[in-house]
Amino acid sequence: MKLGDAFFNWLQMHIVSQARPEDEAAKDTLDFFALILVEDHGVSNLEVLPIEDPMKIWIGYDHEGEYHKHCFDRESAEKLLDDINSNPIYNNQ
Repeated sequence: MKLGDAFFNWLQMHIVSQARPEDEAAKDTLDFFALILVEDHGVSNLEVLPIEDPMKIWIGYDHEGEYHKHCFDRESAEKLLDDINSNPIYNNQ
């Protein structure tokens, strides 16, 4: 998996896990992508940064001894959570 794809997948699952803390599948999937980032790409100290930006979500991480920041389109990153929340199969509706 490409590094950018792994970051995006991790971010989507982080958003879902934060919004749905009881969702064990989301947590397991988040852990899976975190493992890919660590083992396959050498990323550490991955975090969502508290930068107020209505259009972007920022992450920070260490890679090869350097600190990096990267942003993702907020709407794209939050789409998985929106899809889950709009599907009654995944909700107690």
